[in-house]
Amino acid sequence: MTWLVVGTPGDRRPALFAAACRSSGLPEPVLVAWADVLRGAPVPAGPGDLVRVDSPGEDAEADALLRGPGDPARVGGGAAWYRAFTVALGRIDASVTRAGARLLGDVTEIGVMFDKRLSHARLLAAGVPVPVALPSVDGYAGLRARMEESGERRVFVKPAHGSSASGVIALQTAPGGRVRAVTSASMTPDGPVNSLRVRVYETEAEVAALVDALAPDGLHVERWLPKAAMDGRVFDLRVVVIGGVPTHAVVRTSRHPMTNLHLGGARGDLDAVRSALGEDGWHRALDVCARAAACFPGSLMVGVDLLVCIGMKRFAVGEVNAFGDLLPGLTGLAGGPAEGLDTYTAQVRAALMENPPHVPQDRTRAVTACAT
Repeated sequence: MTWLVVGTPGDRRPALFAAACRSSGLPEPVLVAWADVLRGAPVPAGPGDLVRVDSPGEDAEADALLRGPGDPARVGGGAAWYRAFTVALGRIDASVTRAGARLLGDVTEIGVMFDKRLSHARLLAAGVPVPVALPSVDGYAGLRARMEESGERRVFVKPAHGSSASGVIALQTAPGGRVRAVTSASMTPDGPVNSLRVRVYETEAEVAALVDALAPDGLHVERWLPKAAMDGRVFDLRVVVIGGVPTHAVVRTSRHPMTNLHLGGARGDLDAVRSALGEDGWHRALDVCARAAACFPGSLMVGVDLLVCIGMKRFAVGEVNAFGDLLPGLTGLAGGPAEGLDTYTAQVRAALMENPPHVPQDRTRAVTACAT
């Protein structure tokens, strides 16, 4: 049995997955570059092999193949990126199927998770709590009209195919035309770029220009659910669900509406959050995450961003992530199946339980197919 991971050379994800394979007694994984796959190269799998699809990562070559040439930091181009990405996923699936190998993640489900509108609709249909979405927003004028119709004064505006909070806008409005938009997007003469620094816009002209620049690629707009706070910082949870079971959780805290760790957020005290929620609240939180992941039964791992609302009595799923396991140094929840294991090792062990090797280890080579 060979393992394959489609990924980006030099990215941390393949390296961490390789370490997980070694610690589990498997040989070094073989990396299949996303850039090669995007150019049409088949995944070199054989009968009985396992194939992992990972994030395309921050690779300029792969980015240009996905959404065309340009500044890799630009926010636009998400629709083109998504089309090329899903086409490539389809080719990977066909190649793996022809070879008699098996994917560790269903490519159709990955595609749904990379469209916030589709994933929100799937979760809603399954009864998973999610923020109310505003329909048919195609620009700033339409956004304000939908907000007026629904009585919403605070919303999150998200690029339909974005990730890592790129282009996300936390928007507040007030009588008299006052607006306040918090975002990591910075407007330039060539359009918005992801500055990796949270900034604030307080003129309607600036906010309108930003929303209208993002709108052609598709928008998903949700009611802004105020997050709970501890020690003066709002927080949410990233919960990793492996094999249907919540195995890892990290508290993400911030002084801004976006809690992403790469935008200045910081890991919080999970024990303190559990204590504040109480055991019943904690188990209800994990149950929501498990229910969200159950909407994607073909995915070995689902990363769930869980919003903990003010009062710590209500929860909602903000997003689901096909590649939400990059949490270095985080080990599994005490008493759970991944206790003491990082997210990658836990996935390797779970996959081996479902797919025990049928050949001696010295004849097994792990091949990692990571989407970069």
